[in-house]
Amino acid sequence: MNLFTERISELLSESGKMQKDICNELQIPKQKMTRWKTGYNEPSLDELIMIANYFNVSTDYLVGLEDETGAKIKFNKNVKI
Repeated sequence: MNLFTERISELLSESGKMQKDICNELQIPKQKMTRWKTGYNEPSLDELIMIANYFNVSTDYLVGLEDETGAKIKFNKNVKI
């Protein structure tokens, strides 16, 4: 599981809403969200921005470049993200 799949799953869970309701609000098919959560597909840049805006987080947080406080995360170049 990559950081995006972990973060989107956490955000969905913490929202207290059903996934189908969030998908309706974002106007995306539920299957698309399921594929993001499982890592089968990744969102486009526009979709990533839409998700970040919806959950009020940064795109850097979604992709694992920031932690929950907004602090930048430094990665070892040999570590797979």
